[in-house]
Amino acid sequence: MYTTLTISHIQEEIEGFKTFTFEGEGAAEIAYKAGQYLTFVYQDHAEELRRSYSITSSPSLNEPLRIGVKRIENGVFSRYLIDYAKVGDRVQTSGAGGFFTLPDDLSAVQQIFFFAAGSGITPVLSLIKTLLHDYTEIQVVLIYSNSSPATTIYLEVLQQLEASSLGRLKIEFLFSNSPDLARARLYRDLLQELVKQYATVPLKHALFYLCGPQLYMTMCNYGIRQLGVAAGSIIRENFSTVKVPVKVEPQDKGPHTVLIRAGERELSLAVQYPTTILQAARQAGLTLPYSCEAGKCGNCVARCTEGKVWMSYNEVLTEKALAKGLVLTCVGHPIEGNVTIEL
Repeated sequence: MYTTLTISHIQEEIEGFKTFTFEGEGAAEIAYKAGQYLTFVYQDHAEELRRSYSITSSPSLNEPLRIGVKRIENGVFSRYLIDYAKVGDRVQTSGAGGFFTLPDDLSAVQQIFFFAAGSGITPVLSLIKTLLHDYTEIQVVLIYSNSSPATTIYLEVLQQLEASSLGRLKIEFLFSNSPDLARARLYRDLLQELVKQYATVPLKHALFYLCGPQLYMTMCNYGIRQLGVAAGSIIRENFSTVKVPVKVEPQDKGPHTVLIRAGERELSLAVQYPTTILQAARQAGLTLPYSCEAGKCGNCVARCTEGKVWMSYNEVLTEKALAKGLVLTCVGHPIEGNVTIEL
């Protein structure tokens, strides 16, 4: 079931990037957490496609629902939104999703670092606004990389947030066109220097959020881990939907029976590798949540209550999530017997 959203305002932030505001009955129905995204459903000729865009508004503030969209040259839906969408247009969403969110328990957290590059600021903006409003005891640091001030998304918004934060938000803007090459592009040594410069508590009491290009996040993760930060204290959001080639295959390739419980509906189907649980469900006529189909966004998450699911790729589920039985149906395959999953 989809929700129809009506565009009430469009704001061009920089060339090729716009903020879309939704208001009205449909927008009021959307429940979300800071850091999540909306998945949009649209028809490209006879094919149903889905694309996800990060929410920039905060659920803690009295502000309308907003998303940020970057124009992708070969992106059908992003080009439509940036080039043609207008106020009053309607779009369909399957709702909010994603795991780039704040933990339920922040009692042991005293400081949060955000590392963002380019359009990676979109979910981070929602998180920062929420932290400043709801968690007055937590210090917030943003390291934000762009080519220049003119290409920096939400530059003035961020500057205003910092100025009004009473010292709780510190922002380091890095510009790759800066003549000071030592503080232009973010690299490992500079990252570690900035963490040490801004850290006000032992790093065991800090969390680190990363959002940007894959190589950028890999470098950030490596540099932060070298400082002794546990892997579980680093949270990443990946915008890429490129599927990673499968290098390892399951020893058991089925077929096995998968029982899918979605609300009051149940569907039993045979799934055999290389068909994923999501693909098999769609072929059987059951519409499940999904977006990237690459194990990167988490929109297809389900809970495995019986049996075992092998995933060819996983970039979003933590060890804690896996221990609770969460699986990604878009890269999930039943192994070692029959499986039951619940949505």
